[in-house]
This record gives sequence, structure tokens and C-alpha cells, in this order.
Amino acid sequence: MSATADMIIKNARLPGRADGLVDIAISGGVILAVNDRLAVDASVIVDAEGRLVTPAYVNPHLHLCKVWTLPMMSEAALEGYQGAGMSEAAKAIDLAAAVKAKYDASWIIQNARRAVALAALHGNLHVRAFADVDSKARLEGVKALLAVREEFRGIVDIQVVAFAQDGILREPGTEALMREAMTIGADVVGGIPWIETSETDQRKHIEFCFDLAAEFDADISMLLDDVGDADMRTLDMMAREAILRGFEGRALAHHCRAMALYPATYFGELTALLRQARVSIVSDPHTGPLHARVKELLNAGVNVCLGQDDISDAYYPFGRNNMLEVAFLASHLLWMTKRREIEALHEMITRHAAEAINLGRYGLEAGCEANLAVLHQSDVTDALRFHEPPRLVVSHGRIVDARHMRELAQLGHG
Repeated sequence: MSATADMIIKNARLPGRADGLVDIAISGGVILAVNDRLAVDASVIVDAEGRLVTPAYVNPHLHLCKVWTLPMMSEAALEGYQGAGMSEAAKAIDLAAAVKAKYDASWIIQNARRAVALAALHGNLHVRAFADVDSKARLEGVKALLAVREEFRGIVDIQVVAFAQDGILREPGTEALMREAMTIGADVVGGIPWIETSETDQRKHIEFCFDLAAEFDADISMLLDDVGDADMRTLDMMAREAILRGFEGRALAHHCRAMALYPATYFGELTALLRQARVSIVSDPHTGPLHARVKELLNAGVNVCLGQDDISDAYYPFGRNNMLEVAFLASHLLWMTKRREIEALHEMITRHAAEAINLGRYGLEAGCEANLAVLHQSDVTDALRFHEPPRLVVSHGRIVDARHMRELAQLGHG
């Protein structure tokens, strides 16, 4: 190893390791070495002073085209989504669609950059970001998120999802718009088959998304069974299609709230199918009264992660793109409060989430991209307890300019 580096972080405590403190050497945006007492000279030296250093946080699910739109909405969608055991979630989506008549890339860009700047401040350097595609939204959200992706390149890595929020069969013209969205640069094909009006149309929705993903060699993200209906089975449909198409590990399932109502026998069959298809599950338990059976999925060997989902929109009034805050909320909602469970929650916003969105060279080992956060705390429990911005964030081997990110997020200099 070279005796010089761009940066060295000394006296770092790593998650899940009880073998003392280490030094982390970084050069050219890549981690060169992780070991105790590295004899390396560097132009930038950071002393972590025994505090926790984690790989960058990952948000695998954010409706970035909708952030900060809550003032443009009534509360009818929120009431519909959360009420009546989530049995009327589809009506809530239709109510929330009203805002898209006003969609324009110019104001969506301004809102989205605030949310992405918040992500950078909180050490959340990887975001899978959804943009609605339909006759109302057109491609305004996609164009906006593509612009923000380029603006933050090298700071926050954004995967843009072309998302058929209002359906494909029930929303004429969406197929062509989805293909155009992928043509102009979207990274991921996004679907929501459960919203279609029949099982036949649900299957056609899924087939179209897989066809489009194959055409563009893209991954897939689908919102599945996001409703209080024990008979919903679109997660099952998607997993089987992933196996049929050879898309194991490339189809990500979001929400899957109907799972909470499934009988035990079927749930066992489903987890075996998910393992075979290598389908990861993203849960956002803070945004709805039902949620995927996270602890049971983990125990069954299914990869599970957490997402922010929404920031001040028709579905959720809060949110800061702070994945430690999301894990803190999930610990209460899922009753994951034992030490090992708290450590699992931290893995669900780091390693598990990175696996879910197929991040390469992720982690705190030699050869990984140097994307990391130096926290104020020395253990994971306190990190979740305080869920405050990190002491220091490093993206692609460079310290993130926190002052500039606060300005973009309109937080002042505090």
C-alpha cells in the first residue's frame, strides 16, 4: 500500500466490530486500507476520537418528485391512506394525484434539491428516487430528478425511478411515457400493479415493467400490495416473474403492507419464494398503519431495508431524509429495541439497503468507494437515540460542504 493518501480517518470505531479502533486511509475516492495504526501520510487528517464511523446511509425509497407538496393538498388523501385499515388506499392515491396537474420541472427541481441537500447533511449518500409518469405528471418529474441527479453527482448518488404511480392499464398513454422516461435517462423501472382493476391487468402491468427493464437493462422497483386487503398477491406475482425472466436480485419490492394480514401457511410459502427470487423488501412503517412483517422476514433470511418514503407530501407530513431518524421510528413501531435488533435496524439503512438497490463497492473495506459518515456517538444505540447529523460526511473521498448543503436545504448556517 502507498505510504501517502488523500485522507486518513484515525481512531474510528466501526459498526459490529468489537476489536478496537482503526484507521481508514482514502485516496482517489476509494478506501485504500482499514487497519489499526496505519503508517500513512495524508493531506487531510481526521481524528474520529473513538466515535462511530459508518458506511454512508442509503434511502432505497423516496418519492422525490412530491417532496414539500403538502401545502398544495387537502388532508383527504392522508385520511384515506391511513384510515379504515388501509382498505381505501387506492382512493387516496387518486386524491393525491390532483397535485400533478400543477407539475412543472422548475419548481420540482427546487423542492427536490432541498431534500437531497438534507440527505447529504445526514450522511445519506445513496437515494432511489421515484418520479411519477402518467398523463397528468407527463415527464416533468423525471426531467426534474434527472437535473437534480446531475447537480448532486459526486455528493449524493441518485437512482431515478420512472414510476407509473396511477397504473398502466388504467392510465392510457403511460406505456409510451414510461419508455420515453427510460430513453431520456431514468435508471430504474417503477411499477404499482396492485392498483390495476383486475388480476389480469395486474399481471400485464408486471409483464410490461419486466419487458421495459429488459429492454434497457434496468433494475425494477415496485410498490406492491400497499393496501389492507389479505387477498392481494402482487408481491407473489412479481417474485415469480423475476425468476421466470432471470431477474433474481434485480426486482425490489416496496411496502407489501397486505402481508400483515396473510395467514401463516401462505406467509411461509411466500418467504421461500422471495429467497429464491432474491427479492428484497423495503418497509416504511412510519407512513402507514400496516407494514410488512419485518422481524419475521429477517428471521426467514429475506433481505429487508427501510425507506424514508415521503417528505411533507399527501402521505406523510414529516421527513428529513435522515435514515437514522427512520430507523429510530421503526424501532418503536416494530418493537425492535433489543441490542441485536437495534444493530439490525442500522444494517437495514446501510448494508441491507445497499444490497437492495445493487450498490457496488459499498462498505468500509479496502477497495470500497469512500462514502462514509463520522458520527458524534460511539455506538449504534446512541446513534439512533439522537439521530442527529453526523460530525462529518465524506462522499467519494471528499468532505461534504455542510454549510453549502444547509443553504440549499434552506436551514441557514446554524
